[in-house]
Amino acid sequence: MLDKPDTWAWLVTWLEHQWPAIYAAALGFWIAALRVIYGGGGLRKAALEAPLCGFITLSASSGLEVFGLTGASAPFIGGIIGLLGVEGVRSLARRYAERPLESRP
Repeated sequence: MLDKPDTWAWLVTWLEHQWPAIYAAALGFWIAALRVIYGGGGLRKAALEAPLCGFITLSASSGLEVFGLTGASAPFIGGIIGLLGVEGVRSLARRYAERPLESRP
């Protein structure tokens, strides 16, 4: 299947369109892993935290337009999510969800 030129063209086109989200997820993954290791956490914690941050980044990058951001800002969001970690993102989401609907943007 990968020996057909159409398959390679499709794969390259797909990667071009998905590159900001893929790059953002990888950035969130690596920043989270390095943050945990730098902070003295073990490999087990890094192995759990990093993919979670990558997946959170991947899901957040698909909804950037909801908040008025472009897809080009996805790597920035990935870096922020990786730096905050799962607990930081959870506390921000909880704080946002508990606000009254009238005060939300």
